[in-house]
Parts: sequence; C-alpha cells; structure tokens
Amino acid sequence: MSSSTLSQESTRRRLTPQQAETVARLADAAVEVLNADGFDGLTVRAVAKKASVAPATAYTYFSSKNHLVAEVFWRRLAAGVPEPDPELAPIERVAQVLRGVSMVVAGEGQLGGAVTVALLGVDPDVEHLRLRVGGFIRQRLAQALDVDPADPGPVVEALEMLYAGGLVHAGMGHLTYEQTSERLVATARLLLENQPTLDQEA
Repeated sequence: MSSSTLSQESTRRRLTPQQAETVARLADAAVEVLNADGFDGLTVRAVAKKASVAPATAYTYFSSKNHLVAEVFWRRLAAGVPEPDPELAPIERVAQVLRGVSMVVAGEGQLGGAVTVALLGVDPDVEHLRLRVGGFIRQRLAQALDVDPADPGPVVEALEMLYAGGLVHAGMGHLTYEQTSERLVATARLLLENQPTLDQEA
C-alpha cells in the first residue's frame, strides 16, 4: 500500500487531502500525549487539543482512544513493512517480514504497550483495524513463502501465532522489541527448517 493511498484512508471513510492532513496531525499528537501522560492519561479530547483540532472534529474520525492508538499502529505497519525482497530465499523473506512487523513501534516510548491494549478493544472501529492489521501481515507472510493469502496453509498460520505472541510479550515489557525481533526470527527459522517442502537456499 502506498503512503499516498494510506494518507487518504480512514476506518470510516475515504478522506479529502485536508481531512487526511487532520487525521495525520491527530495520529502524531496521540503519540506525543501517550509518551507524556501514558495510556491512562490519553483521551481523544487531549489529543485534539495537542493537534489544535476541535474535539467534535476529532470524534468524527476516532470513536475512542483505542481506535486512535490502533490507527497509529496501522499507519506505522502499512508504511514500515514493505513487500519482501523476491531475490531472497523464502526463509530470509520471512525473517524480513517478522523483523519489520516487530520493529514498527520500537523506540516509540509507551506506544507498544498501548497498542497491545488497544487492539484487544471491542470498539467496532478497533475490530475493523484489527482485521485489517491481521490481513496485512498474513499477506506479507504469504508473499514471503509464495503462497495464496486466501489459503496460506499451516506454516503461515503458525507464523501468525508466533508473531502475535511475541508482540504481546514485548508490549507487556517482558522483552524489548529488538530482543523480540531476534527471537521471532530464530524461532521462525526452527519452524521453517523443519518444513521439507520449502526451498532451503539459505
């Protein structure tokens, strides 16, 4: 997904360029408020004030703070995890995807922990983004292994379980995102090296 396409999308509707700029300001302000006040102190109203946006306007884009944090993560993910390099062997392409996913919020202060909480929310807008995030990562892993995202098979499903558990671990503060990234890759190698049907060029 291109950055221009992403900038004109919202959970609820397509955006005009001016609306997309407002949403981007709110997303940036959310990270600032989160790092200053923590997840407990984060509110849509506080983010609106930080972004110099009317609260009523902010609520037309974001229904809750969970929705706002989930949107920030989605934007980081879509912009920061490119298609895997086709010149690499499958196992290295998987490693590239897992490193990209796990490092999206590295060095972002309290964002990682907030994402872990936000994506578990029951808000319909959060559910929409959760499905979108899962579909995006499945697509990248399927591309890495050259399989159909609509029917990726047990290996991709196992990798999905692997990264989901790893990111929750990191979000809870048990590991840094750097440590999580390397453990995800090491575990994925163990999994893939025991799959005789995969091309083992690496």
